[in-house]
Amino acid sequence: MAEPNEAEGGPHRAVLPGTARAAFLRGVREFPLVPGGILLFAVMGFGALSRDMGIDLGVAVFSTAAIFALPGQVALLTEQAHGASLIACALAVLLTATRLLPMSVVLAPYLRGSGLPRWVLVSAIHFCAVTLWVTGMRRLPEIAPAERLPYFLGSAIPLYTLAMGMTVLGYLIAGEVPALIAAALFFLTPIYFVLSMIQSAERSPADKLAILLGLLLGPVFAPLTPGFELLLAGVIGGTAAYAASRWRVR
Repeated sequence: MAEPNEAEGGPHRAVLPGTARAAFLRGVREFPLVPGGILLFAVMGFGALSRDMGIDLGVAVFSTAAIFALPGQVALLTEQAHGASLIACALAVLLTATRLLPMSVVLAPYLRGSGLPRWVLVSAIHFCAVTLWVTGMRRLPEIAPAERLPYFLGSAIPLYTLAMGMTVLGYLIAGEVPALIAAALFFLTPIYFVLSMIQSAERSPADKLAILLGLLLGPVFAPLTPGFELLLAGVIGGTAAYAASRWRVR
């Protein structure tokens, strides 16, 4: 993976229109279909959940467009369903989005150097969802700096558009399918996150060990510390995997 300074690309000429178009289409073609497809079905589950909670279709679609992160969207629905104030809803979404800040900080340097207007770069950061971040960090270092931003947008814009469409579809079919199927669609969200992590750990034994330890420790902590099992499994499993990788290097 390139260093951030190298990823910024230094002074580059603006990418030619034909080159930008080719990079954009390459991003469309190379987007990982499996985790992306699971994400879209999970978003459809979110649409079904919105209807079940009595949320207007416009609000559900707007939350997908404005937040573009399922944990934050679910937090918003939950707070609204319980009659929380606007400030409480905003705080709940903010807390779920804190994980995206370091991801955006790491991703942004790899999107510089295309010569495209700054507002395009700022807009692209809005698409820093887990799937796109994993794909970007794996593929962008191998792409010429001038082509990275169009390539990233080639994966982001179609997914973003389809996510809003799947929200509408899930909302409309929620009353037509059994509740068990609607719940199964929403259950695809954690499956999507697990598959995204597995894909990002292809080249890192330490990451693979961290995922394995997290999956093993989660059921152990669930009855012991309800509500904190994911946090403890992640911290302990990740720390143990990091320590094991450092020991192996030494």
